[in-house]
Amino acid sequence: MIKGSSKYPNLRILRLKEVLDLVAISRASHFAKLDKKSKSYDPSYPRPIFVGKRTVRYVEREIVEWLTAIMEARQ
Repeated sequence: MIKGSSKYPNLRILRLKEVLDLVAISRASHFAKLDKKSKSYDPSYPRPIFVGKRTVRYVEREIVEWLTAIMEARQ
């Protein structure tokens, strides 16, 4: 986990494993939600940010907002 700067104190950047634990889905389901060719594609699913050539992270706030929207849609 990378903590946010003093300008963005609540900003957290998550690794894939943390996202999978938070969302409670498998790795395959995660990547299917990102794949436009998949039946499980979800355009509202949070996109990764690239922090290196082969390193991606996810903004925790975006993940939480996505989960919140799903929960609110059920009601």
